Amino acid sequence: RGAAEAGHQVEKIFLERQAHQLLHGMQRMQHVRQTLPRKKDDAAEVVEKMIAADVIVMATPVYFYTMSAQMKTLIDRCCARYLEIKTRSSTSLSPPPKNVPMMERTIDGFRGFLDCLEEPKECGTIYGVGAWKVADKRQASMHEAYEMGKKV
Repeated sequence: RGAAEAGHQVEKIFLERQAHQLLHGMQRMQHVRQTLPRKKDDAAEVVEKMIAADVIVMATPVYFYTMSAQMKTLIDRCCARYLEIKTRSSTSLSPPPKNVPMMERTIDGFRGFLDCLEEPKECGTIYGVGAWKVADKRQASMHEAYEMGKKV
């Protein structure tokens, strides 16, 4: 909301509403564009939007101190085209944890993806501690995300 109020075009993509199929084997991922028929799911469209974006904000629920399977699948589906993603900045937002130091495992997963991109700029990390339900929008982390969005 903050980025939109600052005049930026914003699109939210909810992975739980998308259909993303797994790719099996690194060789298939490396050659997916050239040799395999396009999978009939939403990943290609989402990856195209990531390539076109100036800023990508990635958020995930945290299960057992790691990102959701949907987020990891999307990151894996970027493999064939990750060199085309030229974001000026990326931000990782990760809800919940009670034990914030353990959350570094989740953030390390996002950073592993960012490390593969050309010159990404990480703008910050917000831990959505206590945001257990969609309705938990009054949390301090939601205000922090709003303020960060205004500064993009």
